[in-house]
Amino acid sequence: MDLMHAIRTFVRVADAGSFTAAAQASDQSTAHVSRLVADLERHLQARLLQRTTRRVSLTEAGARYLEHCRRILADLDAANAEAGGAHLTPRGRLRVHSIIGFGTQFLAPLAARYRDRWPEVTLDLMLSQRNPDPLEEGHDVVISLSRQLSDSDLVAQHIADIHSVVCASPAYLRQHGIPRTPDELVGHRCLRLVDPAFPEGWVFLEDGLERPVRPPIAFQVNVAEAIAQAAEAGMGICLLPDYVAANLLMQGRLVRLLPEHRLHPKGLYAVYPSRRYLDAKVKTWIAFLKEEVPKAFGEVAAIIDDRRYWADATRL
Repeated sequence: MDLMHAIRTFVRVADAGSFTAAAQASDQSTAHVSRLVADLERHLQARLLQRTTRRVSLTEAGARYLEHCRRILADLDAANAEAGGAHLTPRGRLRVHSIIGFGTQFLAPLAARYRDRWPEVTLDLMLSQRNPDPLEEGHDVVISLSRQLSDSDLVAQHIADIHSVVCASPAYLRQHGIPRTPDELVGHRCLRLVDPAFPEGWVFLEDGLERPVRPPIAFQVNVAEAIAQAAEAGMGICLLPDYVAANLLMQGRLVRLLPEHRLHPKGLYAVYPSRRYLDAKVKTWIAFLKEEVPKAFGEVAAIIDDRRYWADATRL
């Protein structure tokens, strides 16, 4: 027995006052409607309706059961309407995971602007240094930085591209001098941002070929912001993602070295489980990122390429 179908039929019979009227309203035979209600009564081990030749009436148990059925069907209809409209109207909890630096610098401010546009969405932002599987950990969207995406059943939307740049503090360069070529880095103290995508060291692109350079490492850590603080303190030369370096260069806390080089290219992706029946809050969030992040990264690129922020011995 289809329990929900039987319940709906029972409610129709109770409202119509007869099996025949309920059958006509639902385009079923009277015999089929009567059988469904009888099956429901057997299932419940309770008599719901008193039958006469002209009409039916509710028993005491039937009247109580009808009240519960109305509430259940109303809740079910509301749930179906909400789920069925999930692809139309952004609402509910949006669970987003991002790497720490990008999340704090870009996503947190963007979240407020997204909420202004879609106020029925609650953003739940989780930050860490890894790229979790959204299916395994229940995230709606994972913002991932990747040199090359692995094959999977997940969907990945490209948002922007990033590079890394070589930086140091003015104080360090005044004391140790300015390296003019990648090979000169081996004579300097360097700070390493641990990056599984580039385990071979700092990879420079020369004449279309990748050339690793392995300078001596004075300090290493897996968070770009920590490397930036160490470099600002004069600890050594570092390699920073351009979006982390930009504000520090503009504030004069770091300067850019070897400006003809952009290293460690990566793609920024929004990764999610499926295109099918895509929830409106996921769809609008990704569209919002594709609209806003490239504009912000354009501002980053302008700072990185501004000669005022490049190392110059006359300005140190």
